[in-house]
Amino acid sequence: MAGGAAGEAQCLSYAGCNFLRQRLVLSTLSGRPLKIRKIRAKEEDPGLRDFEASFIRLIDKVTNGSRIEINQTGTTLYYQPGLLYGGSLEHDCSPSRSIGYYLESLLCLAPFMKHPLKIVLRGVTNDQVDPSVDVLKATALPLLKKFGIDGESLEIKINRRGMPPKGGGEILFACPVRKVLQPIQFTDPGKIKRIRGTAYSVRVSPQMANRMVESARSILNKFLPDIYIYTDHMKGVSSGKSPGFGMCLTAETVNGTILSAELASNPQGQGAAVLPEELGQNCAKLLLEEVYRGGCVDSTNQSLALLLMTLGQRDVSKVLLGPLSPYTIEFLRHLRSFFQIMFKIETKTPEEEHMGGEKVLMTCVGIGFSNLSKTIR
Repeated sequence: MAGGAAGEAQCLSYAGCNFLRQRLVLSTLSGRPLKIRKIRAKEEDPGLRDFEASFIRLIDKVTNGSRIEINQTGTTLYYQPGLLYGGSLEHDCSPSRSIGYYLESLLCLAPFMKHPLKIVLRGVTNDQVDPSVDVLKATALPLLKKFGIDGESLEIKINRRGMPPKGGGEILFACPVRKVLQPIQFTDPGKIKRIRGTAYSVRVSPQMANRMVESARSILNKFLPDIYIYTDHMKGVSSGKSPGFGMCLTAETVNGTILSAELASNPQGQGAAVLPEELGQNCAKLLLEEVYRGGCVDSTNQSLALLLMTLGQRDVSKVLLGPLSPYTIEFLRHLRSFFQIMFKIETKTPEEEHMGGEKVLMTCVGIGFSNLSKTIR
């Protein structure tokens, strides 16, 4: 497996700052060293940003024996992956990106650690750029369960919320380790049976959350009656350091597909103030848009699903996705260069006009990745 061949594996070389997380994650899993040149070389402020440096430090924490070399200006990065170690850790994320930026990649790595991962992440829990912790909790965890990664020790717990620009949030992520993953056949999303969600407000009037819920319901109630949106008003120290509000909605189908959408208010002192009514309505519309795109995995988790299919047993996995996001398309290219795996991609046109947008059926045979670092008890 990749563990023994790490020394001899040829180094992959890339240029540019895009898709840094994908490359580091796949490099760690495949054991192939990685060199990235020309990271923002032409800009006035060249090199790695603080949030990327923080991400590299996080990768260094969860692995054992990684070698990371960065040149003076931060425009070239050499990474030789070590073994995924895990254990109990904590990490302070950079407040310029949300915790979701770091958590997305941890979700990819966590099942393959030597010791089960228990990590406390601090920083911004909800922002307008990355998937929030709420969305990952509602969508990524059920997806991991489909691949056989489950148990009481799989959880994401929000201890404190933190809004940009100052953050101050804190979450706990725990995940068990698995020797092998199950292949999945996940091709029928099914009809939507219920909508759940959270409207949160921190350091603003608790009424804001209720106003968001009212306006979101006014749109969604036309489609189905089973809607419940929790209001989550955190007080005192658990409300972080900046004011803000937002909402996260999830639609669940009869077959256990979960589609999500979310919105957050503008950070303090940036942009115009957002009305909670408008935010609630827009969030509901985004959810309907996601339902229209459809598929068995929503657009935030496409790459996670494809990665877990790749790393499954030598057996066929199938998943039906909505239109592929540009991020996912690049991820498929990276999967090909790190693991030499190709997906069979079939486009499905909507049979009736009631069935939303075009779908893509992705099929692959897993590479039979087994977690060599998992201790046998």
